[in-house]
Amino acid sequence: MHRAIVFRLLAPLLVSVAVYGQSAPPPKSVAERLGYPANARLLVIHADDFGMSHSVNRAIEEALEKHWVTSASILVPCPWFPEAARWAKAHPDADLGIHLALNSEWTTLRWGPVSVQPKGSSLLDADGYLPLTTDYVASHAKISDVETETHAQIDKAKAAGVNLTHLDAHMGAIVTTPDLLKAYLGLGQAYKLPLLLDSRAEASAPGSVLLNQLLQMNRGTPKSEWLDAYKKMLAPLPPGSYQLIVHLAYNDDEMQGATFDHPDWGAEWRQSDFDLVRSAEFQKFLKDQGFILVAWKDLARALPSH
Repeated sequence: MHRAIVFRLLAPLLVSVAVYGQSAPPPKSVAERLGYPANARLLVIHADDFGMSHSVNRAIEEALEKHWVTSASILVPCPWFPEAARWAKAHPDADLGIHLALNSEWTTLRWGPVSVQPKGSSLLDADGYLPLTTDYVASHAKISDVETETHAQIDKAKAAGVNLTHLDAHMGAIVTTPDLLKAYLGLGQAYKLPLLLDSRAEASAPGSVLLNQLLQMNRGTPKSEWLDAYKKMLAPLPPGSYQLIVHLAYNDDEMQGATFDHPDWGAEWRQSDFDLVRSAEFQKFLKDQGFILVAWKDLARALPSH
């Protein structure tokens, strides 16, 4: 029901490997296409759920302003989208994408579609909200409803003055079936924006996979081991391009109320992620490891030209 689905759908983000003859050298890596050495490790530190709540917004805005994260994506249907959009308009150089949402997973913080969906729409539950689970989206969503809604989310953000650098998928809902994945690819083409993708997209969109792996904290990690868990996650990575997803917020009354029955990705989890990215020890670790911090607007330069 909850966010663990992203691991099943989007990880590992491994680019397909082809066998090349002697006359055809292997293609350059994303790092090489961006002018970095072949042994470079590029890392996007990405904050999800911008716009979900005031608590989330406060944390993400500070993290972006102080360069603790390099990118974030916005949940347009959420109640605090106007605050996120206002900040984005005041910070036009910020690296911001749309966190395309087809479901609304919290039991006490719900949101409905941005578009006008007819009664009986496949994207509405009995109360008029987006459905709770990604499984429901996978089994019920009609592509016409999905296309209407996702275009509306992107168009609303653009109309609010947000400079978009990429698109990604809230809880992986829009990549749960081949037809949904096709619709997702269509959005990238329509808006000329890079997408967070796995290797399934290589056949239909060659060169479009810009990341080798997507990383985020595992369930069941004690708060006392948070920093060590991230170090163990990142240190062994070979040369390549990676995205570390963090979920930032304050462990305050607002987030406790919104996530009271979700210990995973809840208020304490998000405070722990926030404490991590702003810690001097974590920043020193990244520097000592030689990670090159990049954003989606940087990765976009590695896409094939058409």
